[in-house]
Amino acid sequence: MKRKVREPVYSISELAAEFDISPRSIRFYEEKGLLAPKRTRGNQRIYDKRDRARLKLILRGKRFGYSLEEIAEMIGMTADDKEEVEQIEASLAYGERKLKEIQERMHELRLLEQDILSVRKKLMKRLEQLRSDAT
Repeated sequence: MKRKVREPVYSISELAAEFDISPRSIRFYEEKGLLAPKRTRGNQRIYDKRDRARLKLILRGKRFGYSLEEIAEMIGMTADDKEEVEQIEASLAYGERKLKEIQERMHELRLLEQDILSVRKKLMKRLEQLRSDAT
């Protein structure tokens, strides 16, 4: 008879330590409906590997600048119960918007860099003139 292999479970403090976040952050994601851990008889939260994977996706989404609502939709936590194809399409659409924002910011930064370099060049030229006039 095969024994059922038990899936690993994690406490809130273990996940918090692993991802270098506070337990309060994890509870916040639970309050927002992004995580749904099981509970022990003593009412302690028990996270399985699916919860751990979701937390990893949440944190990655935040790092990429997505809102919690966008993250919820992308990881399939919205009330709509979207099919996987719809989830992927939504994720791609959010990704395209984020990529466009990044490209626009990069363009603005390049323009700013050009302006700063131009001003620096003028200031250096003026500084040279002042130094040569003083000698």
